[in-house]
Amino acid sequence: MEYYPMKLRPVPKEIIWGGQRLCELYGKKAPFEHLAESWELTVRKDGMSVIDSGELSGMTLEEYIASYPGVVGNALDTDDFPLLIKFIDAHDDLSVQVHPDDAYANEHEGEAGKTEMWYIAEAARGAELVYGVKEGTTYEDFCRLCDGGDLRPVLNRIKIHQGDVCFIPSGQVHAICRGALIAEIQQNSNITYRLYDYGRLQPDGSPRQLHIKEALNTVKFYTSDEIRALQFDGRPGRRTAWDGADVLCDCKYFRVSRAMLSCGERISLNIDRTSFVSLLFTSANGASVLCGKQVATVSAGDSIFIPAGAGETVIYGKANVLISEI
Repeated sequence: MEYYPMKLRPVPKEIIWGGQRLCELYGKKAPFEHLAESWELTVRKDGMSVIDSGELSGMTLEEYIASYPGVVGNALDTDDFPLLIKFIDAHDDLSVQVHPDDAYANEHEGEAGKTEMWYIAEAARGAELVYGVKEGTTYEDFCRLCDGGDLRPVLNRIKIHQGDVCFIPSGQVHAICRGALIAEIQQNSNITYRLYDYGRLQPDGSPRQLHIKEALNTVKFYTSDEIRALQFDGRPGRRTAWDGADVLCDCKYFRVSRAMLSCGERISLNIDRTSFVSLLFTSANGASVLCGKQVATVSAGDSIFIPAGAGETVIYGKANVLISEI
C-alpha cells in the first residue's frame, strides 16, 4: 500500500453544554443543536474515525490498523490505540472533574487512565479555566466542600487566551469554562469523575450524576513544578523533535508540537517507524500536506493521519497545525 495523507471524518458528540462554534469555525456537521465535541482521531467503540480520502476512503481506522500492521508504530507495548484527539466547544461551563491514573483506571474501570493536554484554539474575552485548587487547600478542606456540594470557594481559576497550553495530568482537578474552544490531546480513555456541576439538570429534569467517591480516591494536589515535570518527562526512545516546530508537551504518553506557517513556508517531517503522526489544523489558508506521491489540501479543523514509516511528509501554506505522536 502506498502511504498518503489520510483525512479523517470527525465524530460529533452532543452534550448539554455544547454550542455551534465548531460548525461556524470549522464546518463541522451534526444533526443536533449542542455540538460539544468533535472527535478527530479516535479508535473506540463509542466513536470511530473513518478514512475520508484516497484509496482507503470509507475504511475505519481500526480496520486499517488491523489490515496493515505497523502503521501505528513500534513504540506501543499494547494493542490498544493510544490517543484520542478532539475539539471541544464550551458554550457553557463544563463540570468540575478529575480523571484517574492508569493504576486506578485499570483496576476499577478496565481501561487506561487519562492524562491530557489542552491547546486554546479560540477564547472569548474573559474566558477562564478551572485549573487545580487554591494554594493552601487541604484534602480535608476539599472533602468537606464536596460533602457540602459546592467546590467553588477552593477552585483555582486562570484566564486563557488563544494559543495558550494547559497540561492536565491524571488526578488534577479541572474544568473548561464557557467561551473556550480547545483542541484536546489525551490518552485513549473516556473516564471522567464529576465533582461538581453547578446544580445543572439533564434534559429530562434529572440531576447530572456525580462521582464523589471515585474522584476523592484519585484527586491529587500538584504543585506547578510537579506539573511541569510531568509535562516534559518524555519517553525513552522517542524520536528527536521536529525542526521548525515548538514542543508544547513531551510527556510519557504523547508529544505535541506546534508549527505556525506563513504563506510560502513549509515544515518537513521524516516519519520513521517509531510512531504515526496526527496533524490537527486549528487554522489553514491555502495549506496542503504532501506524503508519498499524494497531496491533501486542508482547511481549518481538518485532521490528517500519517502512518508510521511514511517517510518525508511536508506541510506547506499558511497554517497553524498541532503535530501529535506517541
